[in-house]
Amino acid sequence: MAENLSLVTFKISSELYGIDIMDVMEIIRLCEITPIPNSPDFIDGVINLRGDIIPIVDLKKRFNFDEKTFTEEEELLRGIIIILVNDLRIGIIIDQVYKVINIYREEIKPPPQMITGIGAEYIQGVVKLEEDDILLILLNIKKLFSKKELLQMMV
Repeated sequence: MAENLSLVTFKISSELYGIDIMDVMEIIRLCEITPIPNSPDFIDGVINLRGDIIPIVDLKKRFNFDEKTFTEEEELLRGIIIILVNDLRIGIIIDQVYKVINIYREEIKPPPQMITGIGAEYIQGVVKLEEDDILLILLNIKKLFSKKELLQMMV
């Protein structure tokens, strides 16, 4: 029997990404982020989410994407996905939530060596979405950050 996988999909720049829905705690609107001095460059700062301090990561910086200027309409679509990595809650800034989709594990193909500047170590695989004719990049959130980086994010 084919194993089904539910993914939260989202856009960063013009690329479509997905992460396992079981790794997602919640999705919130983009809010004010408090900068933290001397933090790694891909960490924008922290937010207070119902009394919990959550480090916020900008994947555009992590993946060395160019900064983008957003229209007022695009700004309303931006958000933060709260994920759990090694018992640490981390927020990742996204440009737009796309949708939750279900795929079969056998649809996942191994990642190419390089996809638009992202190291293959962060990528679990790629899936061709037939209905949208789009390539979906599955992120391996467990490999997005080194142990040292995770320690730096502990507040």
